[in-house]
Amino acid sequence: MLLCLITIVFGGHAWAKSPTRVIDGDTIALNGIVYRLHGIDAPEAGQKCRKPDGKSSWDCGKAAISALEGLVLGQTVDCDDRGQDGYGRTIAVCKVAGKDINAMMVASGYAWAFRKYSNDYVDLEDRAHQNNIGVWITDKVTAPWDYRAELWKLGQQEAPDGCPIKGNISENGLIYHTPWSPWYKKTKIDVKQGERWFCDEAQALKAGWRAPYWGR
Repeated sequence: MLLCLITIVFGGHAWAKSPTRVIDGDTIALNGIVYRLHGIDAPEAGQKCRKPDGKSSWDCGKAAISALEGLVLGQTVDCDDRGQDGYGRTIAVCKVAGKDINAMMVASGYAWAFRKYSNDYVDLEDRAHQNNIGVWITDKVTAPWDYRAELWKLGQQEAPDGCPIKGNISENGLIYHTPWSPWYKKTKIDVKQGERWFCDEAQALKAGWRAPYWGR
């Protein structure tokens, strides 16, 4: 696992540098705290996007993770604190050398402006779209929130009591997999071994499970 150094800033005071890791294309973890990048939504780890030919696809989710790693690994990153979301993650704008990482992810076409929550990066998304950058190499692209919603419905149809999140116990601890996890179909739940199903991520987190890390 590659590590970088990150400085968290609260109230204008910088805390000590500590190792961090990229969880996915819009999330970082530091000292047991998960930071969700404000105003953006990146493709999910297992998400694929269509190529211009309309037939083949590419791993846009993995590409987004690599893009974020390229921005932060080996760099000093400053993050602010904008409160928490419904999953206990701290919402933050993070910067490297004064440059907005959130903005760079959208400008490079590896994340959407999360318009449901913020309009801060809408212009950057529109520009990336116009220039056919990143996920915008074709107009036939599924936004991550639509991707999640579609797989969630499919997972509910197959899961016990309509609760599709799989709480797996592995050598890495208590890990939960949502229906859009790359390992979802491969993960089998054995309730006799203490594994279980969850109806939402908040329930899984409260029970002590965590989301998987997809970055290096």
